Amino acid sequence: MSDLFPDDPPAAPAAPADDAPLADRLRPQVLVDVVGQDHLTGADGAIGRMVAAGKLASIILWGPPGTGKTTIARLLAEAVGMRFVAISAVFSGVADLKKVFAEAREHRRIGRQTLLFVDEIHRFNRAQQDGFLPYVEDGTVVLVGATTENPSFELNAALLSRAQVLILNRLDGIALGQLLERAEALVGRPLPLTSPAREALIATADGDGRFLLNQAETLFSVTLKEPLDPAGLSALLHRRMPVYDKDREGHYNLISALHKAMRGSDPQASLYYLARMLVAGEEPLYVLRRIVRFASEDIGLADPQALVQCLAAKDAYEFLGSPEGELAIVQACLYCATAPKSNAAYRAQKAAWRSARDTGSLMPPRNILNAPTKLMKQIGYGKDYRYDHDAPEGFSGDNYWPEEMEPQTFYTPTDRGLEKRIAERIAWWEEQRTQLRGT
Repeated sequence: MSDLFPDDPPAAPAAPADDAPLADRLRPQVLVDVVGQDHLTGADGAIGRMVAAGKLASIILWGPPGTGKTTIARLLAEAVGMRFVAISAVFSGVADLKKVFAEAREHRRIGRQTLLFVDEIHRFNRAQQDGFLPYVEDGTVVLVGATTENPSFELNAALLSRAQVLILNRLDGIALGQLLERAEALVGRPLPLTSPAREALIATADGDGRFLLNQAETLFSVTLKEPLDPAGLSALLHRRMPVYDKDREGHYNLISALHKAMRGSDPQASLYYLARMLVAGEEPLYVLRRIVRFASEDIGLADPQALVQCLAAKDAYEFLGSPEGELAIVQACLYCATAPKSNAAYRAQKAAWRSARDTGSLMPPRNILNAPTKLMKQIGYGKDYRYDHDAPEGFSGDNYWPEEMEPQTFYTPTDRGLEKRIAERIAWWEEQRTQLRGT
């Protein structure tokens, strides 16, 4: 085999050198050692079932960075005895793919199947993605693609129809804690951190196991007289992080506090928590995204200008950058905190979505459907439709619900802000409907 294919990668990679990065030395050697993805690698998971059957189907691994996509692909090949070839869409082109497919075909002739792992597969353009199809279909390769982007938007429908999409979870605190414990066992000593600092280190990894291990490697490389607290950890790693006080108040606690203070119409507390996050080094656009969401979830039509103000703040920040643009974030925060509040649109969305799922594919009444063809007119599409602009007061009072469904009430405006006027308008329409149905 080695004479025929001198450049062929070995079936199992050699053990990392002692001076290799910590993340490489801690790479799992079997699938059960992969942390945080039990829903896939466990006995009842899709990957676990494939391994148990000894036969792999092409798959797309979709998940955040540092969650084990490359490791899972390598271990999959080893578990079923397949040849493992890895390429990156960032560095590979058509010529590289042709070479990989040609070698895979030769190996298949002598009974050895190839698992082709393509990292960042979404970086290939549509034509390049189409190039995989014949080799996947005829079994030349079993494709395992990895992407951090939504496959629905970034991958061809034809390729998706031939591969199962498996979603990897962002590593939670428990999984990241397990990685740190393995690192300490390998190095033979604990990380020089207090308990709050350890939690801060895990929190700043944001679910990325590789990043966490790189940070841990830095900590192992220094000599300290005593364990670091959160402030000392931040100074050492040159990374400003939310300081965990005696209540261990961190990133998610602060954004929750900001949201609740704005909802509670307390502009002073809102500004305080906004400052806490930005001074601690939080990404300004992250905070802005949450404030934009707040404008729809907690204000809605009580003051539609809230959403306009927030989006204007986003444009201003992107135009000015920090620190000048942060004033626009302050303005959006204060506007939302002082605006009339309503979650009626939020509740209406939940109710409408639930009803849509429950009622399935009910047809709208035929009179409100367009009839672009003769046949559609013959079966009643558009018949007796009443054009509201031609009706008295611009309101026909027609029924727009499916015949099999009673009219529902999803949106109930409050009596605050603009919604008070909207409520009056809806009440008038309901009164007109009642009168029209009675005539």
